[in-house]
Amino acid sequence: MASCSGCGPGYRSPLEAMKGPREEIVYLPCIYRNTGTIRPDYLATVDVLPSSPTYCQVVHRLEMLNVKDELHHSGWNACSSCFGDASKSRNRLILPSLVSSRVYVIDVGTDPRAPRLHKMVEPVDLYFKCGLANPHTSHCLGSGQIMISCMGDPSGNGKGGFVLLDGETFEVIGNWEHPGEAAPFGYDFWYQPRHNVMMSTEWGAPKALLDGFNPAHVEEGHYGSRLHVWDWTTHRKLQTIDMGPEGAIPLEIRFLHDPDATEGYVGCALKSNVFRFYKTPKGLWEAEKVISVPNKKVEGWMLPEMPGLITDILISLDDRFLYFSNWLHGDIRQYDITDRRNPKLVGQIFLGGSLLNDGPVKVLEDPEKQQQPNPRIIKGKRVPGSPQMLQLSLDGRRLYVTTSLYSGWDKQFYPDMMREGSVMMQIDVDSDRGGLSVNEDFLVDFGKEPGGPALAHELRYPGGDCTSDIWL
Repeated sequence: MASCSGCGPGYRSPLEAMKGPREEIVYLPCIYRNTGTIRPDYLATVDVLPSSPTYCQVVHRLEMLNVKDELHHSGWNACSSCFGDASKSRNRLILPSLVSSRVYVIDVGTDPRAPRLHKMVEPVDLYFKCGLANPHTSHCLGSGQIMISCMGDPSGNGKGGFVLLDGETFEVIGNWEHPGEAAPFGYDFWYQPRHNVMMSTEWGAPKALLDGFNPAHVEEGHYGSRLHVWDWTTHRKLQTIDMGPEGAIPLEIRFLHDPDATEGYVGCALKSNVFRFYKTPKGLWEAEKVISVPNKKVEGWMLPEMPGLITDILISLDDRFLYFSNWLHGDIRQYDITDRRNPKLVGQIFLGGSLLNDGPVKVLEDPEKQQQPNPRIIKGKRVPGSPQMLQLSLDGRRLYVTTSLYSGWDKQFYPDMMREGSVMMQIDVDSDRGGLSVNEDFLVDFGKEPGGPALAHELRYPGGDCTSDIWL
């Protein structure tokens, strides 16, 4: 990082972040809900420094205080949006629980390799102060506050609102959105202050998706297909973009990292499409489909056609490459997005999934004419499940991957992963021309955890990463 006396956490710009130090440890929540093991979820610290004697090992486990929380995504008390504020430090990790609606605040500053619990926000605070539940995405704000998107109301119905936490005390302040303006469903969000805008997405009603996926629930209207456009300053909802059936279940949303950019991408899970959203010359926002992964006609599966099910997407810090995972098909794809409207596929790799050539599913017709992949074996371990959560190194050369989506869906689609635990893998990236290859020397097997096989989910680096940092 360039010298900057008196500056706050993170980096001056995305391109400066790419020059940051190599990641040495990563944090990731590990889940026991639905596995048959009655233990609290925990935050694992994994050593990822090749020269370390504990490389590729879990070096610390911080158990939560309750069972069946379903830890999911995490965020920071401060990030690059606070770069100019020397009083801020990225020393607390915010861990919302998707099912229990509890929020844990973790001290990662005192000893980064051995985090400790700092505070716990109880579900009743979200219920009574905000009328919200099922917290998902956490982002720090330049104001010093923390904002967490929620997916439901306390009864399990869909409700896309936002909780504000005080960045010092971590007390619930109240709602970010105005009364009556919550979206029908919630999930992820990203803001771009230079254009006074925030965008949010929709998964579905928590009570519908809690224990698995029922396709009938889509027809019954329990899943979303819209993007919501918010005024960042006034917190008013300005616009709703309905992407229709092709945009059903829009999950992760990413603006380009360049804070001047007025466009980004969202992965729409059900039909496996990526939409580009953008600001028009008239000042409105629109969305267009720019990537489509075709369904494969199959037998031996729950439906006659299998979608890719795009679950996680991310953009490299130089805004050159887009990555996403197809959680059912079992592949990760890398696209060159230099031409924003015409992404070009430059890398693809299979790491498990539901189409393995020795599994029960047979592909009858594939528009992409791909062979059914071989099982992926790394360090003698057959990879259970399928690539899901992604995190890219700051320099764009290493892609870390975990295989758990959400325990209720893991149990339905990958019962072998429930028995064996999930894994963490590392993909070497050609960040010049494009291309993906497995690091055969890297595997973290969460099937061998002391408390029994666990489901590892989203990854975070202590110094920030390309899915948690936003620049002002």
